Amino acid sequence: MAQPIPFRNTGAARARHAKVMLLPIARQIADDLALRVHLSLDALRRGVGTKSDAQTLTQIMLLTHYLADAGFGSMSQEELHAAERASAMVFDAGRERNEWNLDEAGFELFASIATSYDRQLHRAPLWAITEASERLDRFIAGGADRVPARKRA
Repeated sequence: MAQPIPFRNTGAARARHAKVMLLPIARQIADDLALRVHLSLDALRRGVGTKSDAQTLTQIMLLTHYLADAGFGSMSQEELHAAERASAMVFDAGRERNEWNLDEAGFELFASIATSYDRQLHRAPLWAITEASERLDRFIAGGADRVPARKRA
């Protein structure tokens, strides 16, 4: 009977995974994610946006805030609250009149947020992006959006 091959270098695999988590995501992936955001922003600016475009901007608003909370970039509470109000206006107009667009002030605000998000994607390590994404998922699911306590050695 053939002997099973034991798993080797499980410690090495864990070490590689830990190192990957310290690096930024691949440039092409970061560029693709940022492009989607900029396309949604442009569609809403031109007045041809959709609910999906508005959701995309709202999600990156939160992701940018979460990454800033983790120490990658900055986003003031005033900027966050202004973006929340602009997002609410987009959703209100979309639901009432099926017009998904941003006014000039909203566009400027979200253009700044999109630029910050772009920088964060290119600089923040994978662990920070993963935690921010998980926090967003919990928020969308209706749970707490706080960062869970990390295990300490």
